[in-house]
Amino acid sequence: MPALSADSSVLLVVDLQERLMPAITGAPAVLENAGRLVRAAVRLDVGVTTTEQDPAKLGPTVEPVAALLPTPAVAKSTFAADLSFPASTVVVCGCEAHVCVLQTVLALRASGHDVAVVADAVGSRSPENRDAAVARMRAHGVDVVTTEMVVFEWLGSSRNPAFREAQQLIK
Repeated sequence: MPALSADSSVLLVVDLQERLMPAITGAPAVLENAGRLVRAAVRLDVGVTTTEQDPAKLGPTVEPVAALLPTPAVAKSTFAADLSFPASTVVVCGCEAHVCVLQTVLALRASGHDVAVVADAVGSRSPENRDAAVARMRAHGVDVVTTEMVVFEWLGSSRNPAFREAQQLIK
């Protein structure tokens, strides 16, 4: 897959919910990086879609991520989000890496999308499950990237008018 482009990407934020996040290993870093991705996406006009797994049981998307979202979350009961995207590339962050993120990513690949999973913005209850999920996604043709990689690829150039603002997200 070539470098990510803001023009052909959408950001998918999977299930960063109130009752789930306390159990996630490294949750503060996952949430911080997801927030960075959402801020960059909004600034660079990249579409953002958010899912919530059975929100009546797991609660809504956690703050401060929820406050950044440009549109309400899509509730779901299946592990794989059944969504269609006009963009050719879906950049994915969220939880749990080995359940909802993995199954959603595999479904997106099966539907012909290029997918990039943001390794420092996905989490699971155990590091072993997270690592196995990332390895499996990679084996299925998913690009594994980091938050900084996504932001700078979306920018494309230091001449982008959003460069200084986006650079501040990383610091």
